[in-house]
Amino acid sequence: MEVHGNPFSTSTQRVLACLYEKDVEFQFVNVDMAGEHKSENFLLLNPFGQVPAFEEGDLKLFESRAITQYISQEYNDKGTQLLLPGSNKTMAVLQLWKEEAHHFNPPSTKLVFELHYKPFFGMATDAAVVEESEAELAKVLDVYEARLAESKYLACDHFTLADLHHLPNIQYLMGSSAKKLFDSRPHVSAWVAVITARPAWSRVLDMQKQKL
Repeated sequence: MEVHGNPFSTSTQRVLACLYEKDVEFQFVNVDMAGEHKSENFLLLNPFGQVPAFEEGDLKLFESRAITQYISQEYNDKGTQLLLPGSNKTMAVLQLWKEEAHHFNPPSTKLVFELHYKPFFGMATDAAVVEESEAELAKVLDVYEARLAESKYLACDHFTLADLHHLPNIQYLMGSSAKKLFDSRPHVSAWVAVITARPAWSRVLDMQKQKL
């Protein structure tokens, strides 16, 4: 099993966190984002020229959420149970909260770019984009606050892919001015504290430190 990616890429981080949660062995192949991801060899793995790419035998996958779904199903009996086995109802609840990330992802991704990547590369932050994205994200977090008042995690009372998929953007935003959006909602704040403290996620962050 090989994962081709970069530990600073949010999409790569999702896959790494899933693999560490499932406690399966894999080889990590670092991809230089200065251009290697657009090389002819890499495009054979991911024709869109984006990380990560995943290989296991003759199986080649890209798109982080498809990869984490495959890993969670294929290695269902190992490590952390990241799915909700059982009735169609329980699986539907998990799918609902996995899809809910599509509301969280657009504003949080814009904020990560404006508040983390732009300063890192010496670019000016667009205050108007930050203000608009924070307002958008606040509405999503209001929904999460109500949900997490009823459930320890998004889909149920244990950690699943629905929570894992949020980790990369949350990690970056907790180091920015957008942290206030999470801190001001007690149930969201408690959820963030629990999921970011997971040992598997700490291993992902350790990979970043090794690359610095």
